Amino acid sequence: VQLVESGGGLVQAGGSLRLSCAASGSISSVSTMAWHRQAPGKPRELVAAINNGGNAYYAVSVEGRFTISRDNAKNTLYLQMNGLRLEDTATYYCAAAATPYSDYDTWGQGTQVTVST
Repeated sequence: VQLVESGGGLVQAGGSLRLSCAASGSISSVSTMAWHRQAPGKPRELVAAINNGGNAYYAVSVEGRFTISRDNAKNTLYLQMNGLRLEDTATYYCAAAATPYSDYDTWGQGTQVTVST
């Protein structure tokens, strides 16, 4: 499976963006899909993850502002980002973990999100 992100861009603080991650194959059997991000000079961090049962995890920094969802019929992962802050500026990566016990072993190329004043 290959992953391709889209939806990034430049947005003012307080604004919204929706990221999409289209998979080249079926994701219905993929255990966990997630969004990570990496800002310049900082380590990559997990932003949100969702498993096949629809259970979601959020980093404390985005909880209440971001919503992760997956549409297995469309083989697509989403990240709705509201109330964007300057510190949300980063490259956002989609990733997939095949089983509950595996690492994220499939990654997209990333999409840039820039939040301005």
